[in-house]
Amino acid sequence: MGLPVGTIVLIIVAILVFFGVLHRVLDRMRLSDRAALVIILLMAAGTFIDIPVSRGAIPVSINVGGALVPLAVAIWLTVTAEDGGDRLRAILAPVITGGVIWGLSKVLNPEEQLMSVPPMIIFGLAAGVIAALSGRSRRAAFVGGVGGIIVADIIHWIELLSTGIPGSVDFGGAGTFDATVIAGVLAVGLIEIVGEAREHVVKQGAGEHEDRRRERLGEGREDAGESREDGRDERE
Repeated sequence: MGLPVGTIVLIIVAILVFFGVLHRVLDRMRLSDRAALVIILLMAAGTFIDIPVSRGAIPVSINVGGALVPLAVAIWLTVTAEDGGDRLRAILAPVITGGVIWGLSKVLNPEEQLMSVPPMIIFGLAAGVIAALSGRSRRAAFVGGVGGIIVADIIHWIELLSTGIPGSVDFGGAGTFDATVIAGVLAVGLIEIVGEAREHVVKQGAGEHEDRRRERLGEGREDAGESREDGRDERE
């Protein structure tokens, strides 16, 4: 039996963090490499722990690695955001993402055996893209990605309670863990790629502007030199 997709992604991210590849990304999120590795370790270990919340008509449980740890990190990132606009985006991003993911769950066939790709993987990919678009910062994008999956589960829970449809809710458990990890990593990755591309374009534009300025200055010096030479010729 192979490792879950979420676990594989966490292992890859842990390796990149260990070798310092993601240092710049983590620094912009106000996270150290050590803190990131601790979070990854807690998420991986916490996948084996489910905390029952309700055993009534609709059983509810919360997975430590797939829900509690990401939620704690998301709350911390939101609270410690220095910019008010960034904090607002971190609050709105998971709401928007969760609503879209819940709507997407109504469109896709919930039976995995009838789909070539598990629905939770699709939800994770969709959540990552939506969170990146609505978050517009690495911090808000991560919160939107992981929080969006949890919000979608909350909406599903409310739906079961209001309609009386039999079912259960497992926050962060089963395939939801894969979706949460994919959503968070993809959201931050997309923001990083877009940010790097934007910085490259800005630097390239600034460089071209500087080259044009130097060319104009050079032409000005040449004209000034020619004028001085013409003046000397006239005096002679």
